[in-house]
Amino acid sequence: MAQPIPLELPKRDPREELRSRLEHAPADHAKALLAGYEVLQGLHDQGVLELLRGLLAGGDKIVESVVDATKTPEATRSIRNLLVMGKVFGSIDPALLEKFAGAIPGALEGAAKAQQAEPPGFWGMLKILSGKNLRRGLAVVNGLLEGWGKNFSTASGR
Repeated sequence: MAQPIPLELPKRDPREELRSRLEHAPADHAKALLAGYEVLQGLHDQGVLELLRGLLAGGDKIVESVVDATKTPEATRSIRNLLVMGKVFGSIDPALLEKFAGAIPGALEGAAKAQQAEPPGFWGMLKILSGKNLRRGLAVVNGLLEGWGKNFSTASGR
């Protein structure tokens, strides 16, 4: 009958494996270590490490100050308002907001020119009021005002 072959595996020492990996790490990861040192030096040069060290040293006092500041009714309303504004901006179509944002510089430039120029007369105002772009803008503002009116009337129970 066949005899089993004895298999003796050497004992595994996890500490020795870690020590070996640590010894080989500088050679295996030289570029990454150099990049890490450069980032660390940049943080030091900019004073970020000093700021972090100060935050760690005064952690309890800083947290206490922040908590005290957020206990006020104004802070609570501010946080709620930020959340509401986040919902509002999240619901706006980005293309529409881009059109709105793109119109602002031109409108401000036109307003600056209007301040420097002679105000339009009666016929000039009629020409401005009959323009397609003004009517488009008024339609947008009218829709906005109607939406606000609906929300305010339902909020007050009317």
